[in-house]
Amino acid sequence: MVDVNHLNTVQEVYQEAAKEHADKPAFTCMGTTLSYAEVDRYADQFASYLQNHTNLQPGDRVAVQLPNILQYPVVLVGIFRAGMVVVNTNPLYTTREINHQLNDSGAKVLVVLSNVAATAADIIQDTEVEQVIVTNVGDLLGSIKGPLVNFVAKRVKKMVPAFHFQNSISFRSVLALGAKSMLTPVAVKPEDIAVLQYTGGTTGLSKGAMLTHSNLVSNMQQIDGCLGSYFEEGK
Repeated sequence: MVDVNHLNTVQEVYQEAAKEHADKPAFTCMGTTLSYAEVDRYADQFASYLQNHTNLQPGDRVAVQLPNILQYPVVLVGIFRAGMVVVNTNPLYTTREINHQLNDSGAKVLVVLSNVAATAADIIQDTEVEQVIVTNVGDLLGSIKGPLVNFVAKRVKKMVPAFHFQNSISFRSVLALGAKSMLTPVAVKPEDIAVLQYTGGTTGLSKGAMLTHSNLVSNMQQIDGCLGSYFEEGK
């Protein structure tokens, strides 16, 4: 377990975890597991792409419309590593809801699962989004399983409705381009915003709650203080 008490940002927490547990399983989805080191490498590539192949600057917002798949932690850590702000976007949002959130947050890039991309495609021209990164379910499931899963989802089960974006790129291409570029470390401060987390909007328009790196790390420290002993080896 990572000692979070001396850490100040979410990025520092993950870097420490990747250093201490490099070869250990970090995330598992659909029978495929990524180690901490693998997530770290992919996140570097994603961050490098944002730095070197977009107009984004530290502090800019990146909307993430993904379910619980392996791409999510890679994208999340990559955004933090580039000094940018995560805007979590519900994959089940309607066109009205996603239009409001993209405009309210000022997101300049959207990362979206192809299965739900058609909804965003209907309104993307009415937002400030400059580029869309599209990923398929199987993109991180391996060289054999991944393409098979993507083929079945799109061609057999018809789970990917047709969509079109003026400026889009595939997630796999993003990683490939990022791997060829040099990532410049970004100095992130504890008081910097890490996430714009939108409320449910049950009593009106959904509102973006500003969560700083310090907010999130403090929560980790609280959990460690209350439950840390239960996670120790042998407990």
